[in-house]
Amino acid sequence: MKILPLWSLIFVFALSAPAIQVVWSQEPSPPTSAKGAQALPQPSEKKVYKEVGGRKLELWIWKPEGWKAEDRRSAIVFYHGGGWKNGSPTAFARQSAKLAERGMVAISVEYRLTSQEGVTLVDCIKDARSAFRWVRGHAAELGIEPAKIAGGGGSAGGHLAATLTTLDEINDAGDDLKVETQPAALVLFNPAVNLDIAAARAGMTPEKLADLLKLSPYQHLKAGAPPTIIFHGSADTTVPLKSVQDYSARVKELGGECEISVFEGKTHAFFNKEPEVWETLRQAKTFMEKHGLLTAK
Repeated sequence: MKILPLWSLIFVFALSAPAIQVVWSQEPSPPTSAKGAQALPQPSEKKVYKEVGGRKLELWIWKPEGWKAEDRRSAIVFYHGGGWKNGSPTAFARQSAKLAERGMVAISVEYRLTSQEGVTLVDCIKDARSAFRWVRGHAAELGIEPAKIAGGGGSAGGHLAATLTTLDEINDAGDDLKVETQPAALVLFNPAVNLDIAAARAGMTPEKLADLLKLSPYQHLKAGAPPTIIFHGSADTTVPLKSVQDYSARVKELGGECEISVFEGKTHAFFNKEPEVWETLRQAKTFMEKHGLLTAK
């Protein structure tokens, strides 16, 4: 492994694997209580959306008070960060609980991690798309309106959320491809939406870079992208601000909407911390109200 300066990015090339493995620096852990247990809201229930190699992958689901299966509520599907290597569905527990209070069904995805034997970034993408398809395909039992499901995520999870609308050729063999993965909107937190940055170019051959960019959302943007909001720190050296600015500009060139909320002086994963966790959520709610996914409070 080669630790690249500034970006804290490690590229691992598995010669026997069909795809590049990519690992980013781990994000800060969620807050803990005085006893060390995670002081986070717990989901209403968990559902298995996929089984791979004998392992069951879960969706953690937060339901609003008074939820009924016959409801047709809006929903959001979150993907945690951690460099595709670490992390868990607890990452967006606070946001999920608050959105459930506003009437949404909030869902956080467990996906395979590249720290697990034989798992590549392609597998993470496949799981992300499988999970979204499962939610849309089971909308009736989840009390969800299929056309009102947003995608969200932070850092590596932001990358996975963005692949829902860009990497159409990467799918699990067991997926029902008739179920679309296009979200109604995207809510992204310092997301890795453009993997073509200087630090990456300095660390690999042109051939490896070309393979990496096959998995980069920016290079696969097309007309019809969902409305998107990105929260980013101006001092982020892990995911450079310019990379999301380029992504936003390209979405707009293609006729779409992509706004960036820049937090001055903030570094990577700032949105996990107080008070930014609540300010980014406040702005996300306003954005989703604008696009009909939340009713105005």
